[in-house]
Amino acid sequence: MPLYVGKYLLSHKINNKKPVRASLLECYMRIRKLLPAVLAGAGFVSASPVMASMGNIGTTYGVLPSDVASAQALSLFNGQVSATYYNPANLARDSRGVLTSGLMHADHELRASKVSGGSFASPRDGDILQDVPSQQVLLGMKTDLTDLTRYEHPLYLGFMLGVEKYGDEMMAFSSATDRAGQYLEYGRQPLFLNLGGGTQIWRGLDMGLSARITLHSEAELIASSTLGGTTSYESLEVSAVPSIRPIFGMNMDFGESFCGEDACWMNGLEAAFSFRGYSNSSTKVDSTITIPGTVLDPGMSLAVTTIDSYQPNIYAAGLAYARDRWRVGVTLEMQQWSDLESELESDTIKDQAVNASGADQLEFKDIVVPRVGGEFHLNDTYMLTGGLAFSESPMSSDGSLEVNYLDNDKWILGLGLTAEYASVPVLAFPVRFDLAYQYQKLESREFDLYDQRAASYPQPYETVEADGDVHIFSGSITLKF
Repeated sequence: MPLYVGKYLLSHKINNKKPVRASLLECYMRIRKLLPAVLAGAGFVSASPVMASMGNIGTTYGVLPSDVASAQALSLFNGQVSATYYNPANLARDSRGVLTSGLMHADHELRASKVSGGSFASPRDGDILQDVPSQQVLLGMKTDLTDLTRYEHPLYLGFMLGVEKYGDEMMAFSSATDRAGQYLEYGRQPLFLNLGGGTQIWRGLDMGLSARITLHSEAELIASSTLGGTTSYESLEVSAVPSIRPIFGMNMDFGESFCGEDACWMNGLEAAFSFRGYSNSSTKVDSTITIPGTVLDPGMSLAVTTIDSYQPNIYAAGLAYARDRWRVGVTLEMQQWSDLESELESDTIKDQAVNASGADQLEFKDIVVPRVGGEFHLNDTYMLTGGLAFSESPMSSDGSLEVNYLDNDKWILGLGLTAEYASVPVLAFPVRFDLAYQYQKLESREFDLYDQRAASYPQPYETVEADGDVHIFSGSITLKF
């Protein structure tokens, strides 16, 4: 499970905290070379930056093609296995089991153009700040567990898995300060894993509960070293534990609940609600180094704690209305990003950004994301899906000391095609194919970049205009049984 620890991960304690005497500083700079090497031996460091982010595929893009195509407007009503993330109640919509596999490719072109200043900034490849794609392999399954119980009441279990770099990276992770600026929500994504179940509570009323699972890793190193970096008497302990956060969902079909077999105006009308608890990936590294004759026992302590892939509490509510050949839906999401400020206070890489004062302080706000989408059946086999959403940036600040986060308001447009074949040679049940494309337009926004080492501090050393384009391609095949 590769983990990249950013360029300034260890130097943060020197550069942004208390002054250190020159002799100890020299020792420190030599000692800090040890930790990445040890982490690499423990299986935590990748060969190159992976550009992870405060995002995940479910919220940033969409899990399956149907979610990507509707810009998540119909995800609260989606009966596919991605319901384990958006609304686990929908696992009970269809009594058949499903097995889904798919691929997703998100191509980023995120730009930062200089407006003023720039003598202190890191070189950029033109205006392109980030273009590392996210490439996920997706696997999901749903099955009926009724036969495992003594009751005839249906109970459905589902899981959804997403692994970065088409299955090669389970923990794509980076955490760093950055003079040139870095985008808040885009990049490679760590392991995406959800497990949950759903059942019918009353006629037309389904409820479900699932868990969002992320990894929290810890490493502890004790060693003796020469000034040249040769270690001895090493002791290393590494552990990773799952962090489980709840997801709750419910869905009501008004026609089934109140109309029964009779026709009425409520036939086809649905309402849904879900709550997704906040989650993150985290890494904690503690090390104690002694250098005989220079740094004596108990040694110099280096401690790093950092989080990534943070997702806030999300409350979502939606309405959908369907007729024979079409369905439309509207969803509103309230995302509590303001809680991220308190989370970052304990992050030893990013804490200076939230503890700064004035224009260089990192601040977040809660946002509401409206989404609208629709489906249209061309015939019994083919269906078109489309969606539109607007996501306001949760960053209320235009500067963040040394972390230099960039984030934008964005328009999201999706389009997809579904083909479901009722009769396929060899197979006894239908097969479904989904293709989807999504375009995200990041609106222009100016940011001030800050660094305490710049001669201009506390004034910004550079002002940039951030914008970008994101193209998402997704496909899947679903077998029913």
